[in-house]
Amino acid sequence: MKIRRDVFQAIADPTRRAILLLVATQTMTAGAIAANFDTARPTVSKHLAILTECELLQPEQNGREIYYHLNPQKMKEVADFIEPFRKMWDARFNKLEAMMKNYKPTK
Repeated sequence: MKIRRDVFQAIADPTRRAILLLVATQTMTAGAIAANFDTARPTVSKHLAILTECELLQPEQNGREIYYHLNPQKMKEVADFIEPFRKMWDARFNKLEAMMKNYKPTK
């Protein structure tokens, strides 16, 4: 039975988030990605499979190597979900900041 994961399940794991950070700046092979972790290469391959399944990473064959690069459209899905929460917390912090500016301690 194949489990279908979504982007939020994929980014729940700290290793997968670290992989996304690595690949955000440059395309990398599985070996180059695995070299950044103290885990077995098959473990990193499993993480890459999950990120690819969720379409956060896109594999691209170049000769014998497969290069992974970030899929910005799927990352936008995550950002779009988080945006209302960011706006809500910005508003709350702005309100708190305004209250603190007007706060006068009693002696």
